[in-house]
Amino acid sequence: MRRHWSAPERGSGTVLAVGVLGAVMLLTAVLLPLFAALVVGQAVQGAADAAALAAADTASGAVAGVPCAAAAEAARLNGASVTVCTVDGLIASVTAVRGYLGFELGAQARAGPPDSPVGPAG
Repeated sequence: MRRHWSAPERGSGTVLAVGVLGAVMLLTAVLLPLFAALVVGQAVQGAADAAALAAADTASGAVAGVPCAAAAEAARLNGASVTVCTVDGLIASVTAVRGYLGFELGAQARAGPPDSPVGPAG
């Protein structure tokens, strides 16, 4: 048995397909920058970690130089910049930031000798 479609229903599948495709494209356009921000956030955390380690190495005398200058250079090499750098004895605390889509993503890190009580940054 063959079914005949009435004229008002002709082309409705095309409209539905275009609507679904538009929704998928909109969802992708919204989610893609958010997922990219997660990646950039991890990169900033890596830069902060490297900067804190560089500052701690310099503070301990393992590397010659000024601790916060070493931290700034390590952060720069990792695509970030240091906004806060403090050294208390052999423990270095660093805050690094990087711009992404008009926002600044930041991360904190602390580093020191293995036997020092280094807690979470903050």
